[in-house]
Amino acid sequence: MDDRGQVSAEFLFLFGVLILIVMLAIVFAANEQELNIAMAAARSGANEGLATSSSAMYPEDTFRDYSNSKTSLLYPYSVEIVNVSYSELGHDANYDKKRIQFRVYAKTSERFDTSELVSIGDRINYNLRKSVAQSFNSTSSTNRLYNPVFSPHYVYTTANVKWV
Repeated sequence: MDDRGQVSAEFLFLFGVLILIVMLAIVFAANEQELNIAMAAARSGANEGLATSSSAMYPEDTFRDYSNSKTSLLYPYSVEIVNVSYSELGHDANYDKKRIQFRVYAKTSERFDTSELVSIGDRINYNLRKSVAQSFNSTSSTNRLYNPVFSPHYVYTTANVKWV
């Protein structure tokens, strides 16, 4: 009996298992890459939202509202992004994707009332969502406020900014 055929069969079996492992690793890495892109876009968008707020660039209707009731928001102020994090909220049956919610932690050295902090937080969250939508080229599949934002495997929302 010649045993050369046995080595070939074992090699093919080992090679098949390695291919299976590599394919599973690629799927896992692709999902992680998608979250990494979203997280980088979220940080960039939060910082952009902060920059546009502190340079007082607002849409006309927002500027009018701030001129009448929140004049302190029209001038540069000191707000700092402390952290941007996300949490997975499970499967969203409406979109058949996993839900991810971003939360921005920020602080300020100035005294703002609650409604002013909400306005600053809304600007930060709007730009965060916009940046994520642009990074996945999904601006056409969301609404005017970019809420929610979609990627191939996830649907993204934002929680109110947490002031620390």
